Amino acid sequence: MGKKGKPEEGKDEKPGGLTRREFIGGAGSIAGGLIVGSALLAGACTRGPNTTPGPTSTLPPDTIISPDTLREDRIPPGQYQTNNWPVLQAGGVRRIDPPQWTFTLSGAIDNPVVLSYDEFMALPTVQVFSDMHCVTTWTRLSNLWEGPGSKTIAELARVRPEARYVIIKAPGGFSANLMMDDFMRDDVIFATGHDNKPLTAEHGAPARLVVPHLYFWKSTKWVTEVEFRVDDQPGFWERAGYHNRGDPWTEQRYQTSP
Repeated sequence: MGKKGKPEEGKDEKPGGLTRREFIGGAGSIAGGLIVGSALLAGACTRGPNTTPGPTSTLPPDTIISPDTLREDRIPPGQYQTNNWPVLQAGGVRRIDPPQWTFTLSGAIDNPVVLSYDEFMALPTVQVFSDMHCVTTWTRLSNLWEGPGSKTIAELARVRPEARYVIIKAPGGFSANLMMDDFMRDDVIFATGHDNKPLTAEHGAPARLVVPHLYFWKSTKWVTEVEFRVDDQPGFWERAGYHNRGDPWTEQRYQTSP
């Protein structure tokens, strides 16, 4: 990343000019330097070909409108707008053969289940119109997602009342944690499509979580398991010093943030 520009491809950076390697090195008591080597930044943002914003006026019927798209100023503090969909990850892209992929529901639920790709794709779907905000400071407005909503997943799992947290897991030892209230919003979705096209491997296919109201590292790519828990379990980047929740509107980037 240049001193003023966007992150270069392959540079795993944090805002303010420090690479994640430098940041984590300074937070050794949290991560011990373990994170930067072979680990996969599955829940963060990715750099790919230039794309154009999704539809902004004519949306399909019954589209769920993410509340943040109705703000007068849709760009959170410390962010800049881009029409690209940048990609930022540690390690290579996971190119998953759909017949080999499974989606597991586990934890504090009454219906533990492992879905095949075909079973997952047969679930009811919704469409969500949202913005996305990456902790590396870019924001992409007006995205149209399609896939099963988080409420559909929770209903299938038959989540027990005592569950208060959700852990989203992906290959390479990656995970991200969410409070149940954040997970159960109407606009949270396990996306299989984006802007009327199938999701690509670079952006998390076969399915990625999309949590529009939080920084995009919470929107885990290549999801393989959803674990519902009574207690919290900080995820991959949270253990490295990133904020436990990640609200872009209050700049909850790191543990030292409010």
